[in-house]
Amino acid sequence: MADNVLASKCIDVCVDYAIKNLELCAQDADYVRNELLALLGFNEYEPTQAQWQGENIQDRVYELCDAGLVQEDELGVVFDRIMGCVTPVPSVLNKHFEQLEQQESSEKAMRWFYDLCVQNTYVKRAQLLANPRFDSHGLVITINTSKPEFKNMAKAATGNAVQGGYPQCTICHENEGFVGRLKSTLRTIPMRLGEQSWFWQFSPYGYFEQHGICVNSKHTPMVVNRNTFVHLIDFVKRFPNYFLGCNAALPRIGGSVLAHDHYQGGGEHMPMHHAKALHSFELVRAGNTVLIEVLDWPGTAIRIVSQSAENIIESSEAIRSAWASYNNAELNIISSLQGEQQSSVSPSLVVTERGYEMNIILRNNAVSEEYPDGIFHAHPQYYAVKQEPIGLIEAQGLFILPGRLVQQLAQLEELLLQGQTDLPKELEEFELVWNELKEKIAGLKIDREMVQSAIREELGSVCYRILENTAVFKNKNDVINFVESIEYFRKIKM
Repeated sequence: MADNVLASKCIDVCVDYAIKNLELCAQDADYVRNELLALLGFNEYEPTQAQWQGENIQDRVYELCDAGLVQEDELGVVFDRIMGCVTPVPSVLNKHFEQLEQQESSEKAMRWFYDLCVQNTYVKRAQLLANPRFDSHGLVITINTSKPEFKNMAKAATGNAVQGGYPQCTICHENEGFVGRLKSTLRTIPMRLGEQSWFWQFSPYGYFEQHGICVNSKHTPMVVNRNTFVHLIDFVKRFPNYFLGCNAALPRIGGSVLAHDHYQGGGEHMPMHHAKALHSFELVRAGNTVLIEVLDWPGTAIRIVSQSAENIIESSEAIRSAWASYNNAELNIISSLQGEQQSSVSPSLVVTERGYEMNIILRNNAVSEEYPDGIFHAHPQYYAVKQEPIGLIEAQGLFILPGRLVQQLAQLEELLLQGQTDLPKELEEFELVWNELKEKIAGLKIDREMVQSAIREELGSVCYRILENTAVFKNKNDVINFVESIEYFRKIKM
């Protein structure tokens, strides 16, 4: 028999929570309450005046199981539907966002939207904050305990596929409110990039602060061309406190949803955005200065700086076009093979006091007999730490390592503290890491803090070397020569 009082309290708390956290107008409280009653098939509701007191709303909703209204195996789906019901519908949310942006700023509007997505539980911020995170070797290293490990792009694509025809993929706009994929709480913000309709949504398990994706409203394949740079410019003009970039739209080098054009970005700049220049030269076009910088970065990256959006677009397209047709057999760089493109770029745009800064990473997805997963991919000796493809976020210096490492690194820690010299069979893949750790701590007084520090240092070192693996030019002089050979820049110099 259902506990009607407990069930009624749960419903009243949900409505009060929505008024206090999700912009629910008090005038709509009765309507929303009745929607919840219909959803739960609960006909014995009695007003309790129960209020939300700051507790975890999921815990309160899960009490519906104790009240006898919901089966334990249905809790996840029911919770998603309840929170979707008390979240503003898209038209109301978008109107509020637009008003806030016009009256205050785009930054405050985006902050409000992010906070709402946290409060309605679509964004799992608690999980993000719980993930181990530290700085090492100029990189940010995180261990994502919520994300499954996809060791190749084929598995990643399968993991992101939707069985059936609706929605066409995991990031189509039709997912907004779609119960079939637990998207009742998903809300999006419309965007206009170039001449196209796009939309922004936050990632439920974001890798960094306010991590989200900007998605083409039309289900169309990923592409990187001149329009890409136009779109990035349009976005940061509206949201100058965010960065926006994209993967290279090629298999094996990041981007598990290549079937649908989208960008990634958010409110936290990546380590590469702060990288210094090894070499730079200035050009002047249409009265505006264009600064071209070859970055001091383990991958191959070029930065374009200008106050002029048009200069950024044209210079970025010049690099992209030149790289798309560049060949150097000695360096294993083949631009295309059997009609399939192998070279592209991963651009990323920020706004600083210097103006627009477009960071362009040169990528190539060629394979060989020695490196069947990719010549410019993490090499096999590092697979224990990272085997997944290196996408935009990691190529910019924020590494998302697999959750299994939490337990495996804890095992290594204990073995080092015990003075063990050999690895157990289940950790044999960590031989390189193990040997380097033993060398680091040899002759030192060993305690837990020192071992943990050594492990963090080792992870940063491995991730740095993985980025070096992805570099298409191992010698920075080759990068400089490539940039200076681009016809567009030579014409400007003249």
